[in-house]
Amino acid sequence: MATPTGRTATSMRDDDDEGLISLLSEQRQELVAAQNVESDMHYAFELQLQEALDASLALTPSTSFSPPPPPLPPQPQPQSSPSTDTISFPALQFSELKKLEQEIDDRKQFELEMRRVKEDLQRCVHDQRVAREILRIPEHEWREWGDNFEQPFGEGSSTSDDNVFRLYSKGLLGEETVIGEKTVLGGIGVAICDPQNNLVFELRKPLNSYGMNKTTAEFKALIEGLDAALALELKRIVIHCDCFPLFQFIIGRWPPKQRKIAMLVNQVSLLQKKFLDCNTTLVARNVMTFTFKLAREAILSQVTMSTESGRRKTPNETCVICLEDADAEHIFSVDGCQHRYCFSCMKQHVEVKLLHGMVPKCPHVDCKAELNVDSCGKFLTSKLIKVMRQRIKEASIPVTERVYCPYPRCSALMSKKEIFALEGIAGAGRCTECSRLFCINCKVPWHNNMTCDIYKRLNPNPPEDMKLKSLATRNLWRQCVKCNHMIELAEGCYHMTCRCGYEFCYTCGAEWKNKKSTCSCPLWDEDHILYDDDDDGDSDEDGDDEYYESDSDDY
Repeated sequence: MATPTGRTATSMRDDDDEGLISLLSEQRQELVAAQNVESDMHYAFELQLQEALDASLALTPSTSFSPPPPPLPPQPQPQSSPSTDTISFPALQFSELKKLEQEIDDRKQFELEMRRVKEDLQRCVHDQRVAREILRIPEHEWREWGDNFEQPFGEGSSTSDDNVFRLYSKGLLGEETVIGEKTVLGGIGVAICDPQNNLVFELRKPLNSYGMNKTTAEFKALIEGLDAALALELKRIVIHCDCFPLFQFIIGRWPPKQRKIAMLVNQVSLLQKKFLDCNTTLVARNVMTFTFKLAREAILSQVTMSTESGRRKTPNETCVICLEDADAEHIFSVDGCQHRYCFSCMKQHVEVKLLHGMVPKCPHVDCKAELNVDSCGKFLTSKLIKVMRQRIKEASIPVTERVYCPYPRCSALMSKKEIFALEGIAGAGRCTECSRLFCINCKVPWHNNMTCDIYKRLNPNPPEDMKLKSLATRNLWRQCVKCNHMIELAEGCYHMTCRCGYEFCYTCGAEWKNKKSTCSCPLWDEDHILYDDDDDGDSDEDGDDEYYESDSDDY
């Protein structure tokens, strides 16, 4: 379609590319000049350093005369290379420029290939239409003037607007063995055929399988197919689908409940509206054999590339969380499950889990493999390692058996089995960390020559407990009666589940048994109900609310 100025979109895009290439050339010249200045400054520094050394040697007294060493001959400074320990800023800019130029070249090659495919498609449509017209001409008329019949292909020739093309797409997920490890890989296969079912376009492409299921893979393949049909400037297509859930979502018979599926359905709907005519039909699985083969080839190509990269020991690896390339030395492999992630993502994952008082595990979906503290020392600070050891120790001790040292400068965690009671002194224990005495019953520093009853009568409300109770009352916090953790309602209903597993009513503290309340308090307040914006669009399965925990473990 021509633009109002008479120039096509392709020519305008070519002009933009030429302008971008001109800018890149100018920037390359500036980087060369900057690199030369940097090299000159480095050389000047070397000369000054040599002069300073010569002057220092000349001023130093010596018992024996020795001629000064000859000055170093001027040597050109080598250009920065990726193999050096420090890479200069111009070298990094050169690398980025090279990547951008390669992207422009790749896009031009893609556009040239698509133009060739479109021209072949138009020629095929033209030839088929001419053949049909020839078949409709009577035999006696053809003998009279058939030699003069011609419809050359070119400007004003037949187009594909009236032809209905067929779109086949297939998205696959398969478990493959890559370098001795089981992993899930994905692939896409797309085929576009003319009205006579002759293949005019095919596409195979790897698919990032992280967080996907079979239905989302089918959606991704269909979106790739629709984009390819639009690139070929097809106007009328029929989508051939063998995935029953995909078919039901496309025709609107099944309303999507998950947010991801809803976004994919909306994306397909927007692409369908760009065609003059776009219908969907459900076909048997054997009809999709060709696209199945293309998707399977895309998966096998990933296995081959991974095997070859493993043999070459390629230093880079892509993290499946941030999708960034990282050096293999900065990729962490979880012990037990062998899932691999970059140090940055692992550090953020562990920090968040520790912040919520949880023992961090493998971030892979539904993986329960525990992290080894010593292995995590590759990316964690000593402070985080200490916190992680504390969380692991807390998880290993039952809630009713946990005891904390009452001295503020210690606060060491112990189990009742670890505390050894002093002989002849009832209720007195010694901290395993600081070795100071404290009362096991009152959980305070040892009150010498005073029984627990007398101490409690003299100190009914310790200052620390009064401050915490006042803060909890002012902020409407609640305390778990089982582990004494402070809990604050963030959103949701009043059914609380503490991290120790105890369930209770946030209003009155009554225990919940078998997911049922033992009190008559209302289940929620409209002011606290907030809708969840997670990826699936669904609320928590058990209906529990979210909460925050205070910094204090007990009173």
